Amino acid sequence: MILRTFGWSAALTGVAMLVALAYQGPGALALVAILAVLEISLSFDNAVVNAKVLDRMSPFWQKIFLTVGIAVAVFGMRLLFPLVIVALTAKLSPMRAFDLALSEPHRYETIMRDAYPMIAGFGGAFLLMLFLNWVFEERELRWLGPPERFLARMGRLDQLPVVVTGGVLALVSGLVADDPAEVMIAGVLGMITYILVEGLGALFSDVSDDEEADEAGEAGEAGQEAGAAPARRGGPSSAALAVGKAGFFLFLYLEVLDASFSFDGVIGAFAISTDPIVIALGLGVGAMYIRSLTVYLVRKGTLHEYEYLEHGAHWAIGALSVCMMISIGHELPDWVTGGIGAGLILVSFLSSVVRNRRETAAESVESSPEPAGGEPSEQEIAALEEDEKAVRPGGMP
Repeated sequence: MILRTFGWSAALTGVAMLVALAYQGPGALALVAILAVLEISLSFDNAVVNAKVLDRMSPFWQKIFLTVGIAVAVFGMRLLFPLVIVALTAKLSPMRAFDLALSEPHRYETIMRDAYPMIAGFGGAFLLMLFLNWVFEERELRWLGPPERFLARMGRLDQLPVVVTGGVLALVSGLVADDPAEVMIAGVLGMITYILVEGLGALFSDVSDDEEADEAGEAGEAGQEAGAAPARRGGPSSAALAVGKAGFFLFLYLEVLDASFSFDGVIGAFAISTDPIVIALGLGVGAMYIRSLTVYLVRKGTLHEYEYLEHGAHWAIGALSVCMMISIGHELPDWVTGGIGAGLILVSFLSSVVRNRRETAAESVESSPEPAGGEPSEQEIAALEEDEKAVRPGGMP
């Protein structure tokens, strides 16, 4: 499975390295490798969240995500997006912006960095909406215990994520932004994008479920009238078309989500290289591995086996959105944003391992007779519970 899942990423990595070597020699080769590692470290939490969404998509849309989606991620976000930002900011044509990147890389970098507050406002608001909609939702399984329980109770207030995100945008744009209107407009557009894409995906998903239920009911009634078993559906139908629409909007949602995660990496890449070709190659290789990791998590069922991973990824998204908001006025090193996300996911993974061990021990106690001379199995369970508290942030139950 590993070879099949990561094979294309490994092959394209080899191609990218050869292109970098032919383009500017060993120096470019080393920069591409560094940028790939940067992209993977900053976007690991993206893979976990993507896997949760990808698990709801049909095999067809999963393939679209891996083919068309990777083209959008590599060429759209890692190559064209910086050029478009520079072209709009400096009022140049895209080709002139590309020439500027090759002939005056330092000016190109300055224009990109000047545009970062607007980019961070959009991406930060989008990711914050994603995190708040998740954390304000009621769920049986909780990783952080009391904090998640409290936030779920707060989430009973309708449209609270919109209220909180709007308040954060107003606070950030008013206190730290050099151009408050620019940041506020970009943030509101990020909120609108999230609400629109998420809402359309949910709408068509609900329509698909309703149509499938109606068709199943009609088939069952027809079968009963004919004195036969309910007929099975076959061939294309309006329900299949609705599922296609739902898959399309899930795909669109994943692309916007990937774009929001990539903003930080694209800007941070300029600290390593200002060459657009080198940046596109390095970040593109990293994006390929993130895509492959997403598919691996889905096929392996890792999110179902290690159930706290989803929690850790969403808390990492919340941390990233806060870092993006802070970076509008105060620059943060890449190792801070990447380290926080990786740390939260690592802790959630360890919590999941301990939880699985505890459940396995509990099942063995229930299925085996009570041992003579005391209750060592219960002591083992208590020890495992203590281990789980130790790996949770703050030792929360």
